[in-house]
Parts: sequence; C-alpha cells; structure tokens
Amino acid sequence: MEPLKGFQRSYLGKKAHSLKPVVMIGGKGLTEAVIKAVDAELENHEMIKIKFVDNKETRRELAEELVQKTESQLVRVIGNIAIVYRYQKEHDKRIYHVPKD
Repeated sequence: MEPLKGFQRSYLGKKAHSLKPVVMIGGKGLTEAVIKAVDAELENHEMIKIKFVDNKETRRELAEELVQKTESQLVRVIGNIAIVYRYQKEHDKRIYHVPKD
C-alpha cells in the first residue's frame, strides 16, 4: 500500500480517538511475541493503539520498526501512544474506509 497522505492520517487519527491501547511494549522492546500480537490485532481490528511503557526515548524508532515488520503504517505517535493502521484487503472485513482524495 502506498504511504498515507496527511488528510488520511488525520481521518484515521480522528477515528482512533476512542480506541484503547491493545498492545503494550515494555522494557524488552520488540520481541517476537509483541510483533505477533500486533500482527494478530491488526488482522482483527485494522487499526490499533500501542502503548510504550518503558521505552519513552525510543518510541518513535520502535514504532517505525514495528510497522516495517508488520507491513502496516504509522498514523501518529502522541506521547506514549502509537496509532498503527494496516489496510484490510478483504472488503467485508474492512472497518475504516479511508478517503482516497
């Protein structure tokens, strides 16, 4: 999928406002278990929030590494929370209909 544009990030950020973090990343950073959990949650929910507990200085780098490994996109990092989105290819499973233009 092509990178998200500014208005698409804005749209997804607004939709993510009511979401609660479903994955927490602690002192051990990106373990295989965390990557698998994020992958599974993205498959089920399309967009999730991730909370960084101990890695406050490196949260942006960890978030970018995570989206690369899960083939998703980083919507935004706000404080200790990252919003991650992955386009759902199956139309019936799609929750968010991101505007194209």
